[in-house]
Amino acid sequence: MSPFIILTIIIALAALFGYVNVRFLKLPTTIGLMLITIIFSLVVFGISFFDDTLLDIEQYIITQLDFRTLLLDVMLSFLLFAGALHTNFEQLKVQRWPVVVFATLGVLTSTFLVGSLVYFMLPLFGLEVDFINCLLFGALISPTDPIAVLGILKKAGAPKQLETKIVGESLFNDGVGVVVFLTIFNIAESGGSEESTGFMHILELFGAEVIGGVGLGLGIGYITYLLMRSIDDYDTEVIITLAAVMVGTAVAQKLHFSAPLAMVTAGLLVGKDTVRQSSMSEMTETYVDKFWELIDILLNTVLFVLIGMEILVLTFDLEYILAGLLAIPVVLVCRYLSLLLPIEFFRKKLGFIPKTNLIMTWGGLRGGISIALCLGLTKDMDRDLFLVMTYVVVIFAILVQGLTVGKLIEKTQNTQAAE
Repeated sequence: MSPFIILTIIIALAALFGYVNVRFLKLPTTIGLMLITIIFSLVVFGISFFDDTLLDIEQYIITQLDFRTLLLDVMLSFLLFAGALHTNFEQLKVQRWPVVVFATLGVLTSTFLVGSLVYFMLPLFGLEVDFINCLLFGALISPTDPIAVLGILKKAGAPKQLETKIVGESLFNDGVGVVVFLTIFNIAESGGSEESTGFMHILELFGAEVIGGVGLGLGIGYITYLLMRSIDDYDTEVIITLAAVMVGTAVAQKLHFSAPLAMVTAGLLVGKDTVRQSSMSEMTETYVDKFWELIDILLNTVLFVLIGMEILVLTFDLEYILAGLLAIPVVLVCRYLSLLLPIEFFRKKLGFIPKTNLIMTWGGLRGGISIALCLGLTKDMDRDLFLVMTYVVVIFAILVQGLTVGKLIEKTQNTQAAE
């Protein structure tokens, strides 16, 4: 089966499932697509007891696609640039310090809290796992997924300052989370050698990825701005933004910088109101926004269809599923605790709305990034166990948290108004 046929099947399924969702379920896109695809995969699995043709086709498609590489090295840069392009820069500027702290200190704190609790939790199910591997799970499950968060929050009617905090944190903590994961992964892969675990080595690796990524993003964004300002042709300017993402991602990967952080930074710079006014005509702005909205919707659709299909690679051991179910409250409690001190510190200065920590905890959804990182684990790192645990947490986050976060926001706003 050629790559074109595989892509055709995925796009056709995405279109079909998207139609069913819009026509009948009327759920937010990410939630509806994931639900329909999971049901479809389970139906295919059930049919396989009588005829395994469909199951063989779906499993073949999954094995031919390197989901981890496809998402982390290709799709993620486009999705993050599109998300950052439409983020309110001025609101984000006001909230920059809590966003930075949430995305760095929050991710690190959550990583170690989740890793430690999971390490002591797993023996309850007769599962003995090395602490470093539990830290890997903590690192891959701690970042919230901007791809899942963006669309749901807009439909939930979240207050702008709260939406900015959650979206801003999600845009940045995913890049930081990837760096944290890769750092721990290198330590685990080397067997904890002194060279890989040295503080300066870790700091150098972390600094190069983060600082290099942000610096590259600023450079790419500024060059894009200069090119767009010097002409007035919306076709060419749309292509320039597309080239900026592709070239920026390729350069980041070559220099071992964080491509996600680079694209978030570039997107924020190009999307800034003052930059838009000085570099884009009204026609150009409309076309650039519509183009990236379409890219965002298309890749989102494909991503959540693939997430649902990947369920067929899981090892359905009862102990793994039970561990995943217990991991849900562990991950939520650790996120709440990791945000506690930063929120208390910034609360008075920036006028946080009541129950900010609760909303950010429940609204911090996990998605494709966690699954992609988990797929990169080796067998020695307990990949099968953590993949099931990750899937259980992600499915709960998208289907349960995603469907109820709007009601939580509405309830807190009504309570605030009544007071």
